Amino acid sequence: MTTVIPESMQKLIQHVKEFFPEDQKLQQMFEQCFVNTYTTTMKKKEDGKTFVITGDIPAMWLRDSAAQVRPYLLAAEEDSEIADLLEGVIRQQFEFILHDPYANAFNETANGKGHQADLTDMTSHTWERKYEIDSLCYPLQLAYLFWKSTGRTAHINEELPQVLETILKVWRDEQNHEANSPYKFERADVRQSDTLTRDGKGGRVVPTGMTWSAFRPSDDACTYGYLVPANMFAVVVLGYAAEMCDEVLQQPALKEECLKLQAEIQQGIEQYAKLEHPIHGEMYAYETDGEGRFNLMDDANVPSLLAAPYLGYAGFEDKSYLNTRQFLLSRDNPYYYEGKFANGIGSPHTPDHYIWHIALAIQGMTTTDEEEKQQILTYFTTTDGGTNFMHEGFDADCPEEFTRDWFAWANTMFSEFVLSLTGKAVKGSPLHKQLQKNN
Repeated sequence: MTTVIPESMQKLIQHVKEFFPEDQKLQQMFEQCFVNTYTTTMKKKEDGKTFVITGDIPAMWLRDSAAQVRPYLLAAEEDSEIADLLEGVIRQQFEFILHDPYANAFNETANGKGHQADLTDMTSHTWERKYEIDSLCYPLQLAYLFWKSTGRTAHINEELPQVLETILKVWRDEQNHEANSPYKFERADVRQSDTLTRDGKGGRVVPTGMTWSAFRPSDDACTYGYLVPANMFAVVVLGYAAEMCDEVLQQPALKEECLKLQAEIQQGIEQYAKLEHPIHGEMYAYETDGEGRFNLMDDANVPSLLAAPYLGYAGFEDKSYLNTRQFLLSRDNPYYYEGKFANGIGSPHTPDHYIWHIALAIQGMTTTDEEEKQQILTYFTTTDGGTNFMHEGFDADCPEEFTRDWFAWANTMFSEFVLSLTGKAVKGSPLHKQLQKNN
């Protein structure tokens, strides 16, 4: 059965076609990628909630589901049915957070699928319980941007206070992981990046103000427990939460709690996650333990250091960010690759020399250089492997070699980048503010 594409989405497709009238390849790619999440991954349930799979994995990741639907907020501005669908995503995410704030991915029903053999507090509703800060950030970001795009507040009034209190408790506990954390995770007979050391406790850290993360948004284990871009994202969404507490909920005490934690995490980042690089100057590390050990790299998954302005932590022309960016897009970053078809950032999660389409989209949406944006666009149209879809990682010398032929998050990120080139971005987002500033 063919899914009917709503008129609000068709208008955005037509807008892109009119903006790029000569580029039929790009038009076709955008149309396929933009509707991919809508036509293949979203299921409206009887209770009004919306379950969203990642693509080739039949589970709902809190991170992926938020990122997958983000460009549809542009359609939700004028389309109440799309708005209903997205509100259903937020309500489903909130339900999952209240079920287990340490889990990153969930089953549609309590069917016991997924990684049930992991040594952690699994439930039959949980697909995977790899604790990642960004799993709690993304639903808050989506709830805030949905409010800004549609003006709707029911999801804030009815569910946000309890969700927020749950998230605040986790992030506060994980500010002192050694003393306060109830979380442990082990997986047997796997590579080291899929499990935690020290009987599931993970690498040792000392308190800094930042909040600890077991895993990266790649679902790979952190080398050092303070994952800096995830803490940056937490700072941003705590600001969003404070604004919702103030303007919608009118709960000053909860607002102050958000702002206090935000200030502590931000101070921790600025004090413990910066270093002076001999070539690039003052820059941010990807991870640290609070005792002077740093992991200097970036990973293609978002939140990343490269994404700091896209997320809203740093300005697009912030000096420390630009120094960091210079490092990230150089051979000094161990996961920056150069090939015949593209140069860009990959991940230890995928094979060597594989660049990620998500990282290219972020690079395109965080540069202020029009020439760089056009170069990124060319990379996209020449590295789809002849499929008109985006993938997880692709071989920089042979784009026909790629991982995950159905990866909705990558399709969405490409779509968002293309829309940004036409001057469109989600209301309330840092990208929207930047585009307004430039116009």
